[in-house]
Amino acid sequence: MEILSREYRAARAQLGHILRIGKSFDLLARPVEIAGKKATLYYVNGFAKAEVMEKVVAFLLKLTPGEADTGDAMGSAARFIARNISYIEAKPEEDCGEIVSGLLAGKLCLISEWFSGAVLIEAREYPSRGVSEPDDDRALRGARDSFVETIVSNTALIRRRIRDPALTMEGFQIGRASRTDVVLCYMEGRASKEYLDALRRQLRALDTDALTLGQQSLAERLVPMGLNPFPRFRYTERPDTAAASVLEGSVLILVDTSPAVMILPVSFFQYTQDINDFYFPPVVGSYLRMIRILSMLTTLLFIPVWYLLVKSPGRLPEALSFLAVEDPGPIPLYLQLMLVELVLDGLKLASLNTPNALSQSFSVIGGLILGDFAIQVGWMTPEIILYMAFVSIANFAQPSFELGYALKLWRMILITLVAALDGWGFLIGVVWMAGTIASTKAIGKGGKEGYLYPLIPFDGRALLRLLFRMPEGKP
Repeated sequence: MEILSREYRAARAQLGHILRIGKSFDLLARPVEIAGKKATLYYVNGFAKAEVMEKVVAFLLKLTPGEADTGDAMGSAARFIARNISYIEAKPEEDCGEIVSGLLAGKLCLISEWFSGAVLIEAREYPSRGVSEPDDDRALRGARDSFVETIVSNTALIRRRIRDPALTMEGFQIGRASRTDVVLCYMEGRASKEYLDALRRQLRALDTDALTLGQQSLAERLVPMGLNPFPRFRYTERPDTAAASVLEGSVLILVDTSPAVMILPVSFFQYTQDINDFYFPPVVGSYLRMIRILSMLTTLLFIPVWYLLVKSPGRLPEALSFLAVEDPGPIPLYLQLMLVELVLDGLKLASLNTPNALSQSFSVIGGLILGDFAIQVGWMTPEIILYMAFVSIANFAQPSFELGYALKLWRMILITLVAALDGWGFLIGVVWMAGTIASTKAIGKGGKEGYLYPLIPFDGRALLRLLFRMPEGKP
């Protein structure tokens, strides 16, 4: 730990060397004179709040020697703050690492011949967008605000909904170069203490250069993803969802520059819930949840089961004979299915890179045109185009993109195993997938609840609340 020199000139040279003043146009050191003695104000142009900076500097420039005197022969930064800094958020600091970290995060740093050490003034203002409703996490009713890329604004949105001193915002800085602000948010007394201790240990043990991709970089450092596609986190951009999760005993992780928060711990069954379930009466909410569960099962199993039934002649029951494919064409059904899976993802990627004015028409019209031409030239059967379109639409019934792609990948694995091993392949795939879900580790080694909680370990009341929308105050 390097301590800032107590002598003004040495401290100015020390900070100038560490900050490399003059190399970056936006990192500035402004000399000022306070009551006849020298001082320097350091700040990052673009982070400093102009109104606050102007008021602070104007007040300091008007000080007289009698007013600026700290009454301490050695010069106390804390005493100087108490007498002369009117802005409410200011603190003394002597550690060069903390001074540089605070300065690069946007704080004002003042050193002077009047005192030793430095004064850090919280006068930063990050560029940010408005808190309008998120595009991918909408509710038919309820609040229309959302998290933004500024962590202080996000914590305020949660604090606005939970006015309880038990709500705790525990701060960390992760990354040797980025020093990204990370907040652990929980309700004292409701969140598991053992689980919180495990999360703290994991966060403090992280040794990385930077969290360049925000929450995704943090997620991949908290748990090795490997080849398991099932998500270990729930993400939300809605403050009401985050606040409700905290009150239920969950823990939030907020990362600066990320407009979403991570909800922990997570289980597979929690993906059956959505914010819209809670803005309607319990009966309607339960109905919507059942539709979501059926859609998830349809997304995963409909195409593999259909392919298993039509793969061999005579296997399809008479009652389901309308599902049969009369003329599969020159391309085997398996290759047609794989080709449609890849084309659908290609259209999604193309629509992401298409200007907003054209993206919706491109994805819809492009899919219709390609599907129609594929049928006309004999590459595809109408049944495959219809069923794959139905499955793709059903996939959007659940709000998690991560879970949607996990189900898609397992659907492709099941189709491949059916093509290779027929019925045994389907059975092997289902058992393999069930084993993968059961072996998925939840984040935080101190948590007692696994990925299949409340099924394993079994908790009937918790499972009932996840499968059905219960009235308030009911089990």
